[in-house]
Amino acid sequence: MVVGVKMTNLYDTLNMFVFLAVELTLLFLAISYAVGLLQERIPPSKIQHILSSKNGKGYIVAALLGSITPFCSCSTIPFLKGLLRARAGFGTMMVFLFASPLLNPIIIGLFAVTFGLQVTLLYFTVALGVSIIAGYTLEKLGFEQYVKQSAYINPETSSCSSSCGANTPIESKWIRVWRSTWSDFKKVLPYLIGGIAIGSLIYGFMPTELVAKAAGSDNPFAIPIAAVIGIPLYIRAEAVIPLSAALAAKGMGLGAVMALIIGSAGASLTEVILLKSIFKNKMIYAFLTVIISMAIGAGYLYQFIF
Repeated sequence: MVVGVKMTNLYDTLNMFVFLAVELTLLFLAISYAVGLLQERIPPSKIQHILSSKNGKGYIVAALLGSITPFCSCSTIPFLKGLLRARAGFGTMMVFLFASPLLNPIIIGLFAVTFGLQVTLLYFTVALGVSIIAGYTLEKLGFEQYVKQSAYINPETSSCSSSCGANTPIESKWIRVWRSTWSDFKKVLPYLIGGIAIGSLIYGFMPTELVAKAAGSDNPFAIPIAAVIGIPLYIRAEAVIPLSAALAAKGMGLGAVMALIIGSAGASLTEVILLKSIFKNKMIYAFLTVIISMAIGAGYLYQFIF
């Protein structure tokens, strides 16, 4: 019986690993390529102007951009790389990084169907407000210094040395963007595979009963525990809401459910590992602090209001 359960867990782990590896690889390549083509058409100066932090408009634009992009936490990374290379405002980039996975249209839609409009409105307001405040605060505190300089460099242009002369044939923009995309992908591949492997093991071997028990409604620390548990669980947008509903049915408090959704959607372990290719450790810690604080705050606020 035990052997059968372990084999099932192993199968679930391998199945999740293959699924995520294929899905995230395709997403990363597709989004990176699309962003590269967009940068070919829209000069960096225009992107920088659109997401300028002047008068606070850039923060609102970045948050709204995040709310209409159907990105999960991991697929936000290539878009963020594009913004970095376009030298968009640091604060507005961080707003997009926070808002995009949390305000994913799929999550909002499933949220409304599963938990109702009032709960969805609370979730949307908290995620939007905290994303804007966090982006603004991190910029004012000077956290831009914790972005790695290599993140600003386009791999296609950086690889061209002085030997690139006038006799070099003009390369098609489609091929040029693909070369840049592939170079980016090779850099993040070790981070991607490592994050997927760890997340898949947790997915396959961590029983939902354990999560529900640790974050049950009778546990005063349920909400912080749920927020922290959510981060190593890479859960797709289509699955996070149904899973949360199932956990609630098993006895998990709804405040803890809210914290789990924000933790898992806002900062998956795979995303954190990918961010290490862009940010220094202090920026990673700040990112995690914002997501965990948002998750805990939203959980307690939900518990207080409802």
